[in-house]
Amino acid sequence: MYRSADDEVEIFINGRSLIDLAGAAELPEARRTREPGLAGSYAWLRAAVIRRQLAHFLGTPQASWFGDGDTVLLGCECGDWGCWPLTANIEVSDSMVTWSALRNGHRDWDLSSFGPFRFGRVDYDQALARLADTLTRSAEA
Repeated sequence: MYRSADDEVEIFINGRSLIDLAGAAELPEARRTREPGLAGSYAWLRAAVIRRQLAHFLGTPQASWFGDGDTVLLGCECGDWGCWPLTANIEVSDSMVTWSALRNGHRDWDLSSFGPFRFGRVDYDQALARLADTLTRSAEA
């Protein structure tokens, strides 16, 4: 995860953008509903919001869509988290962080083949620490 020049938090998993991964997972359902242009139509989360609470990525969501503990990972292209979110349940243990039950807030698309994503806790915490450092330096500039 890192902050881009546009002040957004970009998420990459194994070198692939989460937006691209979501688009590939959603495309079959989007084609089924004859809306292929909607697959992966997300935007990164704004760094200004994440800066206030990195625990958002540790199972304490600052933004939730379904209200069942889900965490918004991607927002709508319009910039509003709640307009067209991609969410996941984030489970944290001493050794692992898991993103599961990925779903879209407005479509009843079957995304059961999307994820789960499992991250080693040490690597995950290091990525969040780098993000926090980047966001802090950005806020001070």
